[in-house]
Amino acid sequence: MTTTTRTTRASVVNQIETGRPTRAVLAAVRIAVGLMWLQNVNWKRPPDFGQAAHNGLYQYTSDAVKHPVLGAFSWLVQHVIFPNFVLFGWGVLIAEFCLGAFLLVGFLTRFWATIGILQTIAITLSVLNTPGEWQWSYYLMFAAQFVILGTAAGRIAGVDGVLRPRWSLGSGRPARIAMVLS
Repeated sequence: MTTTTRTTRASVVNQIETGRPTRAVLAAVRIAVGLMWLQNVNWKRPPDFGQAAHNGLYQYTSDAVKHPVLGAFSWLVQHVIFPNFVLFGWGVLIAEFCLGAFLLVGFLTRFWATIGILQTIAITLSVLNTPGEWQWSYYLMFAAQFVILGTAAGRIAGVDGVLRPRWSLGSGRPARIAMVLS
């Protein structure tokens, strides 16, 4: 057996499986993460997002100041977010709703997975040092978002898989951007 044949055989043996079961698992992970984000929108309730009762989003955000993970982030929460908390609350509500909805249907999945990673960073910096928090839940959120980002999971049983062939034929800037974000 030649070196080339051995190298080729090793490459085939080491390839990641891309069959139906693998694709189903990736779609299931994307859908589950989308549902997770949508479920967590439930406790971000307008109009004050828990500010008056010191619960909900306000309570979790205040943990960044009470139990700081990163001093600069605690300062940002105290001096920028709290004075503009209702606006912040609406931004979080809209971002997380869109994040969940678009991951659920698999539209611009890489973009939304990136938003999920950024949102997970913010959540982690808010509550990681809070007594009683299970730190691994945040690490698992990161892992799930990175799987979605790295595999472009919306191309499997998602809108990205339907629209990418059309986008690939387009020569305009929106089509090129959509190809990157999906």
